[in-house]
Amino acid sequence: MAISIGVLGAGHLGKIHMRCLRDLPDHFELKGFYDPDPEQARRVSELFGLPAYDHMEELLDEVSVVDIVTPTVAHFSCAEAAIRRIRHVFIEKPLTHTLDEGRTLLRLATEAGVKVQVGHVERFNPAFQAILPHLQQPRFIEAHRLSLFNPRGTDVSIVLDLMIHDIDVLLSVVGDGIRKISASGVCVVSPTPDIANARIEFHNGCVANITASRLSMKNMRKMRFFQSDAYLSVDFLNRESEILRLSQREPSAGESATPVDLGPQLGVRWITHARQTPNESNAIMEELRLFAEAIESDSQPVVGVEAGFRALEVAFEILAQIESVEPPKE
Repeated sequence: MAISIGVLGAGHLGKIHMRCLRDLPDHFELKGFYDPDPEQARRVSELFGLPAYDHMEELLDEVSVVDIVTPTVAHFSCAEAAIRRIRHVFIEKPLTHTLDEGRTLLRLATEAGVKVQVGHVERFNPAFQAILPHLQQPRFIEAHRLSLFNPRGTDVSIVLDLMIHDIDVLLSVVGDGIRKISASGVCVVSPTPDIANARIEFHNGCVANITASRLSMKNMRKMRFFQSDAYLSVDFLNRESEILRLSQREPSAGESATPVDLGPQLGVRWITHARQTPNESNAIMEELRLFAEAIESDSQPVVGVEAGFRALEVAFEILAQIESVEPPKE
């Protein structure tokens, strides 16, 4: 039986979620949505043929699950209202606007025994999923997440808007045993940093260098992983991934490989190059589908509230580092 669900927020991303939910009829029954802007609500209601509720509480009373796709500043109030009614919650990233809000939400969800999944959608990107089985203790990770300027995202810092995607992926691969964080950032057109870089050192020896910018001349979403025997690359934007691996064996027929002479002691090695073939899944639809399965099977969501909070903690540690760096005196 499909799970009744309502959407809070009918903006750009909210409409995408509505389309995905309607394409998952075996899992969800989309009852309607709430948006505080009456004109926006009217337009979206006509577009989707869905009821636009006048009050959030009215929608919460009609559903078992709520999908929160509001501006970040409203995440906590919406999620708190849903959890206090014992509703399962899907909430877009970042989890909340402040750490205190995130900490409270984590406690409330635990006490209520509800499922909470955070929308760190890159975990479900087919290009990342394609290389995930090949990741084995990477020692160095480099990420670039660059975007053309869009005023829609300036309600939060670049760290909470863009970089947090890579923070979550990083923590899912390496773990959260962070030893040290160094960071810097610059406010160019917004009151919060528009470009930021962070170096994260882990207790296991892995080092990550991540950069995010919303003032780029082009869009880029790339992450590179270096481990003892391989270099793995993920292009989240174009959904492409590839693996370069050093091998002692001669390549098999049809295998793409380049010989490398490493001298008399090591001899000839081969660098094999393989492009992974990601599936054609819709990442947002996939995260929503798996959230439904977690509810149906009473299992933990792939990106639970704990993971969302940990990514938020690291993001705020990076912001603290940026704010602690004083500009040079003239």
